[in-house]
Amino acid sequence: MAERLTNYDPSRIPETFEDRSFSTLRANVAALTLVAPVAATATAAFGLIHGWPALIADIAAAPIYVPIAILLAGIVAHELLHLAAWQIVAKPPSGSVRLGFHWKSITPYAHCSAPMTARAYTVGAAMPGILLGVIPMIVGLVTGSGGWMCFGVLFTIAAGGDALILWLLRGVAGDRLVLDHPTRPGCLLLHEGSAADSVDE
Repeated sequence: MAERLTNYDPSRIPETFEDRSFSTLRANVAALTLVAPVAATATAAFGLIHGWPALIADIAAAPIYVPIAILLAGIVAHELLHLAAWQIVAKPPSGSVRLGFHWKSITPYAHCSAPMTARAYTVGAAMPGILLGVIPMIVGLVTGSGGWMCFGVLFTIAAGGDALILWLLRGVAGDRLVLDHPTRPGCLLLHEGSAADSVDE
């Protein structure tokens, strides 16, 4: 039975939850250690197969506003993919998912205030890295498109925090209950055998 946390108060983290969140700094370190090697390997393969000039040919030929617009659209799309995956897989209550903007770091964020299974949460965490990172890199490698390759590399690295979430939840049963952390990247994990009473009094 899932806990009813749709009106969750971040100042009252239930003791039955284990904190699996992390700082922005740790997310950046994760980007370097978990996903940057993948991006670097794909980039090296592209250069060996298609030649290094092809890597930047598309970007060099485009007006400066084009890559900037694509970058901004990709950032927003990254967060929207989190929300879409949660909506489809977890089916949270209406109004419990939202897209916001963190002014201190000047970045958008996706948040779900309702609990979901670890399986649904990890699907939502993985989608941006797969759809905006890995797949575009594969397209770039196959077609020789430097634009696709650069886009994929950039958003693979951008998914470093998401990769850290997947790492921190490795081995967690798919039906365990988790709650997206209200203020930090990551989530709160319900201990097995804990009571599932409501906390939205």
